[in-house]
Amino acid sequence: MKPNSNLTLQEPRREKVYFKTFGCRTNIYDTELMKSYVKDYDIVSDENEADIVVVNSCTVTNSADSGARSYINGIKKRGARVILTGCGAVSKGKELFNKSAVFGVIGASKKEDINALLKSQDPFFELGNLKSIDKNIVTNYENHTKAFIKIQEGCDFACSYCIIPAVRGKARSMDEEAILREAKILAYNGYNELVLTGTNIGSYGKDTGSSLGRLLGRLGKIGGIKRIRLGSIEPSQIDESFREILRESWLERHLHIALQHTSEAMLRIMRRRNQAFRDLELFLELSQMGFALGTDYIVGHPGESEEIWSEALDNFKKFPLTHLHCFAYSPRSGTHSADMKVDVNGDVAKARLKVLKQIVAENNFKFRQEHAKKCGSLNVLVEQLNGEFYEGFDQFYNKVKIKTDKQILKEWAVIDKFEVKSEGDYAQI
Repeated sequence: MKPNSNLTLQEPRREKVYFKTFGCRTNIYDTELMKSYVKDYDIVSDENEADIVVVNSCTVTNSADSGARSYINGIKKRGARVILTGCGAVSKGKELFNKSAVFGVIGASKKEDINALLKSQDPFFELGNLKSIDKNIVTNYENHTKAFIKIQEGCDFACSYCIIPAVRGKARSMDEEAILREAKILAYNGYNELVLTGTNIGSYGKDTGSSLGRLLGRLGKIGGIKRIRLGSIEPSQIDESFREILRESWLERHLHIALQHTSEAMLRIMRRRNQAFRDLELFLELSQMGFALGTDYIVGHPGESEEIWSEALDNFKKFPLTHLHCFAYSPRSGTHSADMKVDVNGDVAKARLKVLKQIVAENNFKFRQEHAKKCGSLNVLVEQLNGEFYEGFDQFYNKVKIKTDKQILKEWAVIDKFEVKSEGDYAQI
């Protein structure tokens, strides 16, 4: 008997996976790297279509933990399987796994095993270790106009408040030739702004005989790369090799240098390596070179008395800061600060936060006004169309809104005439 030619065998339906990324640029990179390992599933851009949701979490603050937990609860209600990865996998993974809040946990060193782990029919907890170095590279970024390159992992600092060394491990550098190869491929694929990221990128090369400055010098010679932007670095990491590239045209004229505080007494309590008076000298020097300058800052840390806050505020006003990533202290279990008495009222911390943000907002406005007075142009990589305006960031990492009839999405725009407003710069071309 002949088989019925009208009958066809249906292939089993491939499950769909959605990646949700919280936190820093390093997590953005790690998400794209994990996607490159997924072979037997369809990756979707709509979480409502997904059978499995991979949550790449952040754990730097309490609010980061609660944000991820709230998201996970919402996904669970919809019936999707939740897989937890990222920094929160180390700090909160066991707790969430034991409560069956997540189906599986994947540690940093297990990223390359994600395809096989997703096939597991039973709940799994695969944390691995904190010594791994990524082997694959990322050559494409969905929905991004710029490309991220992770150059190192981990941190050797022991700041009293910080959980990151405990969840990312000791500092270790990626292979320099692999980074250059990745950058060349990305440039060939049309990405001409690179963002270097990692846990503590200023420590790059300390374990391999290289340095961040040397790496930047080599990256800057790659054809097609117009701009290189850096993640956060420490004041002590701006060495001679880094100073040698400060005037290069491809280096973004914005540096983010982590101070964390501007009181000398508070820096010692925080077990920081920087010193307030040296930090100020450095910032004034870089400002004279035309850099916009950003920093990380914590208010409300245990020991931040009125006297210390007053000293810090007086010092803070002297810094030519144009950008600020500032947040109120929240204790991280397992850190030295978590054992200290929290003696700053939450409302007081919020008030201090507001003061610092206002100072930097005013500084930023004045910085943009001064640039306009000098008839300086803005070099903008246009990243999105938002309503009637195209939006992108200039060489000082300030947002620019552009009105035009032209199609300029993902293009570079040189803006000679623009209006400076408190909330940003506006142009019409």
